[in-house]
Amino acid sequence: MIAEERRQRVLDLVSTKGFATLADLALEIQVSESTVRRDLEFWHQQGNLRRTHGGAIFVGDGSSFPALEERIDAQLEEKRAIARAAVARICDGDTVLLDGGTTTLEAARLLLGRSIQVVTNSLPIAALLAGSRETDLVLLGGYIYPKTGVALGPFTVRMMQDLHVHQTLLSVSGLTERGLFNSNLLLVETERAMMRCADEVVLLADHTKVGRPALAFLCEWSEIDLLVVDRKLEDRKKSMLAQTGARLLIAGDLEEFGR
Repeated sequence: MIAEERRQRVLDLVSTKGFATLADLALEIQVSESTVRRDLEFWHQQGNLRRTHGGAIFVGDGSSFPALEERIDAQLEEKRAIARAAVARICDGDTVLLDGGTTTLEAARLLLGRSIQVVTNSLPIAALLAGSRETDLVLLGGYIYPKTGVALGPFTVRMMQDLHVHQTLLSVSGLTERGLFNSNLLLVETERAMMRCADEVVLLADHTKVGRPALAFLCEWSEIDLLVVDRKLEDRKKSMLAQTGARLLIAGDLEEFGR
């Protein structure tokens, strides 16, 4: 069996079972545990698996929804850096609400196995976390937007009326001096409800979103507690954000400024 076929076999086995141990995989494929360990590390780096003590958990690639599939690899390293910076601020025991963006999906990968509670309207994020014994999951229902697999609309909003979370992590389509924008009117309504649930609202946005409006206005900057952005943000855009009074965290540099 050539290396590519063996790696694919490893991924197929873990995805079917949800979790698999090194010993089980080595026995199934008839190779050494050290070979399986290298294959698991390969898929871990690709973001398909999460390494655990003695095995791996399948986390998928979020690509079963077309709009996610189109965006999931765009600025991937920047999104992962943003996710790491955001997740570093989350403590065990916290309750966190995640919306359905590609950057929040990266954050969810890092939260897998953490002793926290996660509330989400995202089917890809829910599928990622559902098999974890350590992470409590609450999935919001409602109309499922087929392009991204997120629940939207009045039923979703109604479910959040009695919820309280420590942090809401949001993603948007664009942001300008005026505030935040998204591309879907129902999504904006749902995200406003997510913001009302939280002690702290944290926006995750890579540098390409800055200075770009979208269809629907979400909120002004005063309603956002923290923006986490990657280090490729240009100085002129930093200056623009500084004028809004936004509190800014530069992922990678861990540089924070603003109100």
